[in-house]
Amino acid sequence: MGLWEELRRTNDMVCPWWLCWSFDNHLRRLIHDPLRILKPHVTSGMRVVDIGCGMGHFTLGLARLAGPKGKVVAVDLQEKMVAALEKRAHKAGLAGRIILHRCRPDDLGVVEPVDFALAFWMVHEVKDKPRFFDQVSALLKPGGRLLMVEPKLHVTRKGFAQTVALCRAAGFRLLGEPAIALSRAVRMEKGG
Repeated sequence: MGLWEELRRTNDMVCPWWLCWSFDNHLRRLIHDPLRILKPHVTSGMRVVDIGCGMGHFTLGLARLAGPKGKVVAVDLQEKMVAALEKRAHKAGLAGRIILHRCRPDDLGVVEPVDFALAFWMVHEVKDKPRFFDQVSALLKPGGRLLMVEPKLHVTRKGFAQTVALCRAAGFRLLGEPAIALSRAVRMEKGG
């Protein structure tokens, strides 16, 4: 049995840390440029969260956009992802803007309110999506926004629609569907 078949069999579809080097690299910036994708959503001084941050492909861009007065809470399950991001943040001179946080599979563990949440190519890995969206909603300030992006390779149109419905059930309203390469994406706002 191959690795992917074993992961599917055990229902543990969290992307392993060692695989991230294959898609968190300079070539990916040609397809998913963090600044281009995130600039419409993040302004200087904002407090944001990058859920499932991995090694920080989007975290570093978020930190640049949030500026010296902003903060980025970088959340991931895997210690090796968080450790890799820490090194990258120091190398980029952005460590002072990034708060590293290792979460549990069932609990984000972040309590400080944020203006914006990013969930890029990770929601399909979450086992309890209703609980996840409730936690994201609790984390966002009133009127706070969520950008949820899922890979077309893993998530069907029907599966994505079901996920968006769960997000709406948690009190979010749809603002738009930004075009992001190889992805299905929605911009949502937390209801009052």
